[in-house]
Amino acid sequence: MNPETTAIVLIEYQNDFTTPGGVFHDSVKGVMEKNNMLANTIEVATKGRAAGATIMHAPITFAEGYGELTGTPYGILKGVVDNKAFRKGSWGAAIVDVLTPHPEDIVVEGKRGLDAFPSTNLDFILRSKGIRTVALGGFLTNCCVESTMRSAYERGFDVVTLKDCTATLSQEAQDMALTHNFGMFSRPMNHDEFLKHLT
Repeated sequence: MNPETTAIVLIEYQNDFTTPGGVFHDSVKGVMEKNNMLANTIEVATKGRAAGATIMHAPITFAEGYGELTGTPYGILKGVVDNKAFRKGSWGAAIVDVLTPHPEDIVVEGKRGLDAFPSTNLDFILRSKGIRTVALGGFLTNCCVESTMRSAYERGFDVVTLKDCTATLSQEAQDMALTHNFGMFSRPMNHDEFLKHLT
């Protein structure tokens, strides 16, 4: 993979997921700890940046009151609203300190749903920079990561999903996504394998 045409897109590495005290941390910490997700992601970001890849952060945020969403949310977004998660300007919505964006990184703006493409400038940035390979990590494996993976695949990008840089609400759900879905829409690989290819 050519680093100059590769973007590493880090989805929702925010305190509400990553950090003790975060709204959803207790729900994802089991998978995070088992696959060493956060440390692996730090290594990918650090080495990828050094190699010349574009590092992109795709946080999700909502205004107080969640006015961007329907008045009757359901599914995963209902859980976000009910738990008052990812409120713009809050500690929970902040990107975790160990992955604080560097000046040369890009923070994708406008993510309000599961797929990182529809409400953001992600596609515009990728295409304007001539990106061909998109490597994905983040939360939740079978939700936002998978939704973004499918969209990137449909848009013609060479998609890599970083298996050990993802986490979700249970190991069973993690294993199901990795075993049955990721290979249909991407080239799944662990972070160390990806870094070896990034030359």
